[in-house]
Amino acid sequence: MGALLAASRGIDRITAAIGRVIAWLILLAVIVSAANAIVRKAFDISSNAWLELQWYLFGAVFMLVAAWALQRNEHVRIDVVTQRLSPMTRAWIDLVCHILFLMPFAILMTWLSWPFFWRSYFSGEASMNAGGLILWPAKGLILLGFALFVVQGVSEIIKRLAEVTGHIPLRDAHPPHDLPPTAAEEARLAEDAHRVGIR
Repeated sequence: MGALLAASRGIDRITAAIGRVIAWLILLAVIVSAANAIVRKAFDISSNAWLELQWYLFGAVFMLVAAWALQRNEHVRIDVVTQRLSPMTRAWIDLVCHILFLMPFAILMTWLSWPFFWRSYFSGEASMNAGGLILWPAKGLILLGFALFVVQGVSEIIKRLAEVTGHIPLRDAHPPHDLPPTAAEEARLAEDAHRVGIR
């Protein structure tokens, strides 16, 4: 289990690093959107390329940060039900659902995304809109996002398995969401690091 947890820690570090970098694309998307709106209103100039760039940036954030959200346990779940369960029960539910639902879906989507991306790349597919962008980078984001999701799913399965077998402590039942965002994030990172032995 020690080797698996070491692999999980490595995956988590990579996922977190990618997530933190990609999250900055939100700011870039806002800047592009604002600049596009200002130029259009002030100078009556517009371009489909700028509009599509906003979509690309949003898509990049949505796809490439999904694995980080999974790692941080931030995906939508039915808290009104799960908050009434014990941490061990939640760990078992997560383990079973990750194996039976998350991984088959993520693997299938990765497998289906490859020809979707490759055909676009090979043909040089471009937007049908005048002045639009090439499409294969956007389709590549779908492939990359699901591939990252698969890898992070493996890490989550390792951690849930370690929890239910007693190799690492169970996750805190009540994360400190009432703290300011930066303090809450630091507390969660410190808790996760302690649980899997990073520190």
